[in-house]
Amino acid sequence: MDLSQSQPCAVALAALLLIAPAGCRDRSAGASGTAEQSKPAVTAEQPAPESRSAFDGARAFEHVKRQVDFGPRPSGSPALAETRKYLKSELASYGLTVREEPFTAETPTGKVAMVNVVGELPGRSPEVVILASHFDTKRMENFLGANDAGSSTGALLEIARVVAAEAKAKPLDMTVQFVFFDGEEAVVQWTDEDSTYGSRHFVEAREDDGSISKIRALVLLDMVGDKDLQIEREGNSTRTLTDLIWKTAAEIGYAKHFSNQVHYIEDDHVPFLQAGIPAVDIIDFRFGTARTGYGPGGPENAYWHTPQDTLDKVSAESLKVVGDTVVVALPRIIAALKR
Repeated sequence: MDLSQSQPCAVALAALLLIAPAGCRDRSAGASGTAEQSKPAVTAEQPAPESRSAFDGARAFEHVKRQVDFGPRPSGSPALAETRKYLKSELASYGLTVREEPFTAETPTGKVAMVNVVGELPGRSPEVVILASHFDTKRMENFLGANDAGSSTGALLEIARVVAAEAKAKPLDMTVQFVFFDGEEAVVQWTDEDSTYGSRHFVEAREDDGSISKIRALVLLDMVGDKDLQIEREGNSTRTLTDLIWKTAAEIGYAKHFSNQVHYIEDDHVPFLQAGIPAVDIIDFRFGTARTGYGPGGPENAYWHTPQDTLDKVSAESLKVVGDTVVVALPRIIAALKR
């Protein structure tokens, strides 16, 4: 399987930006369509719990709660520093090699100290597959970010625990890095320069030291805890990588949560795509229809970047759907990359 080419859709993305209401969002989402050429081979719901994983949705949910308990967690804040300590402690307890990668971001409001966190699980090869999430929250009053980015960070911690435990019995053929990006959120308003600070620094640092060639793929998680989980295909993502993950989800009984509708999102996977690295963004960008407030046909992302992004909107069951899918798909991704 060739995972070397991504297929961004700049025209569709530009068209969306022309019609989107000004100031309604910090990322760029595109018009939806059906991925007719990318449907997984298995589309029927096939309950197969024995083929799933040891991912514990309740443990992942507890990780989300711990983050929310720290309060709002924008880059440079004491609460994010406490979150970072928690991430490092958890990753180390799984037997991973943990390191911080600090850097200074030039933002529209001045310099901000930021820190990426990396937990590494050595494989038989030094070639690297990255599983990632951002762990900062939007810089706004009373924003707890239970779903964005508490859910993906909690899910990634539990994925790391399960993968590390399984690797003790059967080491993976490639090294896996669990990367928590700082500074995904815009400090003022989303632009190419005011966003994705952590992922851009991560890629640039490896381009500078020559290690970028070791990175074979990125799987990014973002906003994966919605109780009404419906993950659409992200159109900028590498199609073959997306296909493999969607096929895995269907085979283990989660087809109803992985839609063949397509949308376009700017997120932490973009710097990797720009560097020629296959990447996929697993994201549910329909977070709360809020029909109580708006009625049928109201906003389909009503809780995003609002004080309503709270723990009660997150589901342990949704976290397990995503966690199982990534854990089961990981060795398949590595096998495909080796071909």
